[in-house]
Amino acid sequence: MDQPKNPGLAAVLSFLIAGLGQIYNGQFAKGIIFIIVYFFSWLLMFVLIGFITTPILWIWGMYDAYKVAERHNQRISTGM
Repeated sequence: MDQPKNPGLAAVLSFLIAGLGQIYNGQFAKGIIFIIVYFFSWLLMFVLIGFITTPILWIWGMYDAYKVAERHNQRISTGM
């Protein structure tokens, strides 16, 4: 049986390293993609577009990790 996930912990992990919350939630490929895209977004700061993309990816990663953990817990509680 699946174990419940802590949405707060998932968000904090993504706060620390983008994609880590997704990996915690069991979405390994999505987490690795987040990490890679976030890295390239940091590189884009040298051409200024990264100052827009990096915070968006960072916030989106935290939000996504939190919501996925909530959906996971809801799926467990309803038995689906």
